[in-house]
Order: sequence, then C-alpha cells, then structure tokens
Amino acid sequence: MMEATGDLIALLTIFVLAIFVGFEIITKVPPTLHTPLMSGSNAISGITLVGALIASGAGETTATKFLGVLAVIFATINVVGGFFVSHRMLAMFKKKG
Repeated sequence: MMEATGDLIALLTIFVLAIFVGFEIITKVPPTLHTPLMSGSNAISGITLVGALIASGAGETTATKFLGVLAVIFATINVVGGFFVSHRMLAMFKKKG
C-alpha cells in the first residue's frame, strides 16, 4: 500500500511539472508561430486519440472503460478543433478571388 501511494505522488508530481513547463513554453511562443505550432500539436492529439482508443478497449472495470471513453471524446474534440483552426489559418493565406 505504501508503495502505491509513493507511485501516485510521483505521478502527480510529474503531471504538475508537465503543466507548469507546458504553460511556460506556450507563453513564450511569439504570436506568429502560435498557429503553426497548433497544427503540429494537432498531430500529437491524433496519437493521443489512438492511445485513448487502446485504453478504452483494454479496460477491465466499468470505471476504466468510462474513463477510456471520456478520453476518446476529449481527444476527438481536440483533433477536430485543431483541424478547424488549421483550415481557418490556411484560408487566411489564400489569395482573394
């Protein structure tokens, strides 16, 4: 039991540090690079969607299946939203008729 608590604390520490580092990196990005980076992160979200599908299929309990389906929903929203942003960004660079 004590080892599981230590593992949980270690994972939560990594999660909090990842949030902090991600926030610091994103706030330092100049506005001209923000949208191309959004397109790149959209590809990473596709990988997240595949992982969420695997997690939801491998769920053994109802709670893990529910969390897996929830992860699939959120990852899908992220991917679709990213494609809309990328499409809108590319439309800004087209010549007007």
